[in-house]
Amino acid sequence: MVGLSGNSFVNTDANYYISDDNGPSKVPLVSDATFNEQTGNRNNNTIDSDGEKNANYKGVNVRGLYTSLQHERYPFSPAPLLADYYDDSFRLISEAGMNHIRYVFYWEAYENNPQLFMKELNIVAKFADKWKLNVLYDNHQYHTSSWLDPQNGTGFPEYLFRNNIDSSSSVYQRGSGGEPKDESAQEWWGKWWDRAINDTNGNDGWTLQINFLKRIIQVIDKHPSTLGYEILNEPQIHKDNEWSKVGLYNSFMVDELRKFTEKTIAYSQQIPTSLKNSAISITPENIAKIAPVNKANVVFKVTIYGEPIPHTYQGDRFSIFLEAGKLLGVPLYIGEWNNVKREKVNDDESNIVYQINSERSDLTQDQAVRFIEDFKEVNVWGWAYWNWNFIPHPAANVNLITVTENGDIDTTKYYDILKHAISNS
Repeated sequence: MVGLSGNSFVNTDANYYISDDNGPSKVPLVSDATFNEQTGNRNNNTIDSDGEKNANYKGVNVRGLYTSLQHERYPFSPAPLLADYYDDSFRLISEAGMNHIRYVFYWEAYENNPQLFMKELNIVAKFADKWKLNVLYDNHQYHTSSWLDPQNGTGFPEYLFRNNIDSSSSVYQRGSGGEPKDESAQEWWGKWWDRAINDTNGNDGWTLQINFLKRIIQVIDKHPSTLGYEILNEPQIHKDNEWSKVGLYNSFMVDELRKFTEKTIAYSQQIPTSLKNSAISITPENIAKIAPVNKANVVFKVTIYGEPIPHTYQGDRFSIFLEAGKLLGVPLYIGEWNNVKREKVNDDESNIVYQINSERSDLTQDQAVRFIEDFKEVNVWGWAYWNWNFIPHPAANVNLITVTENGDIDTTKYYDILKHAISNS
């Protein structure tokens, strides 16, 4: 398999193993022929014919260490003891009345160190089993990739950019920008939807992503805690003709993933989501176009970072997502929620950008109760609060914990707010 910097793959008796300078790892990557036999066809998370689930998933997003690139940007000395960290975290999550985790990971973090990535993923699944939590594993991206945005971006591996650079322009150059406003991001995502992004050996990105997700499924699908998988967090759409292309992509992904798992598959809303965007028309009919053809045991994941009050941006946006789900009969999953206020500021190059206002971003007890009541009223499939992370954030309500230098977890007042809101819902 291609694309692993400093790593290779070796074939041993038709089983594939990750190999580095220390020899093959203990993580087998089985061939398609033996995959289903080994993992079986277990699925205790099936949506019934009415589109309803046999449980109401209430939980929190969790971010890791080696499954993220955070360990490069925020080096720990020493690194947290992951077994203790996840055992304590999952216990606290369970004690708060939650039964669900949306576990955030990044493709490029796997390529950075597949052994440590898979080791951490195994620890997550083990302790989720112990605390009887239902985990949806989220293939996350933010600002596309650290290749385009070295400061904030994380997501796609760099070999999907190196081979696609236009030498006559700045497009796809390292650091050229991965946000929706950036030309590089717009050009790259357009090619991604055309299935025209390849690695340096000519392998197309869609197939490479399936191969990556298959490795994850092979390791964790057998765990009773595994609820399912999210194809790709918040893909970017920049033209109206891309809605249906995203539908083709999601259809391809679901069809391929169904060869290896019967568990829940989530597909995500797009970004940007401005209702006044002249380049794309954010309507229920257009959003419905991104759904996969095969909708069996599939949910539509959306995010909401403000109370969905009628006749406000958050309320109107939420109504559009609800209507899109109803058009297709697909359950709605609130994959991220919180109360976040942004404001216009000028960046270092005098461009207008939106940044989180830490003082205005807060979550009161009454607001938390109203969020959960609103979700319950429209009968969402599940929800996950953003966020549970040992990396601090300027907006206090965006993290339910702080972690001491000794590795001890201290919950914040927002943990208590969420716990109380759940107990009264």
